[in-house]
Amino acid sequence: MATENKEEILRNSGFGNRIGFGTRPALLVVDMQIGFTDPEKSPLAGNLASQVGAIRELLPTVRRGQWPVIFTTTGYNPNGQADAGLWARKAPSLRLLKLDSDLVEIDPRLSVEAGDLVITKQYASAFFATHLASTLTALAVDTLLVTGCTTSGCVRASVVDAVSHGFRPIIVVEGVGDRAREPHDASLFDMDHKYGDVVPLIEVIRYLAKLGPNDRQAP
Repeated sequence: MATENKEEILRNSGFGNRIGFGTRPALLVVDMQIGFTDPEKSPLAGNLASQVGAIRELLPTVRRGQWPVIFTTTGYNPNGQADAGLWARKAPSLRLLKLDSDLVEIDPRLSVEAGDLVITKQYASAFFATHLASTLTALAVDTLLVTGCTTSGCVRASVVDAVSHGFRPIIVVEGVGDRAREPHDASLFDMDHKYGDVVPLIEVIRYLAKLGPNDRQAP
């Protein structure tokens, strides 16, 4: 078993079908906040310059189509931080992400516009204990274009919950990153075979260009 090709093993087990694009997308930018993107300010951060560049390239196309843009940021009450729960016990450095700190601010290279939604979360998934699912449902979204960090953490958790809620997760490969290559690659492989489609940026941009403008705005 150990010598078999891992992709062949999963395909023989019935994994790896394509979910495909739907007709009503939204862009999810997971935790591209200063605490995770600026190594000079935070020990939690990694070098995500290329991912920032890919998201910057994607944002204008999404906005031209007037599709929803949703950012998440992880942050905790600065007074005691009880809302960090057991996750902060497992990873104590998360306590640096205080809501009164610039570490919870979205990376300034990714301009947040007036019509964008910014969701503050306390745990890995963008869906857990937030209003993301109900918001996407109200907007009749069927496809979630997923970018952000980290691939093995909050991105993966959000992708698993997206498909669990009935949204098509499309992971933009150039737009997701991690602190180390091994968990990044393993998580992309796992998500592509079990939970969503890992797709190159150019394919996502072509998909958006074919859709035309959004005909249903926020209620």
